[in-house]
Amino acid sequence: MDIPNNLKYTKEHEWIRVEDKTAYVGITDYAQSELGDIVFIELPNVNDTFSKDDVFGTIEAVKTLADLYIPVSGKIIEVNENLDAEPESVNSDPYNKGWIVKIELNDPSELNNLLSDSEYSDLIN
Repeated sequence: MDIPNNLKYTKEHEWIRVEDKTAYVGITDYAQSELGDIVFIELPNVNDTFSKDDVFGTIEAVKTLADLYIPVSGKIIEVNENLDAEPESVNSDPYNKGWIVKIELNDPSELNNLLSDSEYSDLIN
């Protein structure tokens, strides 16, 4: 199971990677493996704003539907439009090509409440 050490994680299996005041958000390798073959992702709109832990979309796999939770408060500044045509990239490359949204952080201190790679590893093992 791939758990990069440069990311923060949620108990709901989302990851976040911060670059300056922008953050990429996606689901973890563990989450995609549990969901199975992903066939559709409902994405939010650019400029939508969310509070920490709000549902910002859904992810549909062959046999299930799951909510996506935003790890920190912020505004959507970009969605990964490649996921419309290739939702399976979340399965094959969840931390790079399979990112879901980019957000502008409202409160960077919220990152302190997320899990480190080792804490996330303990959660799923």
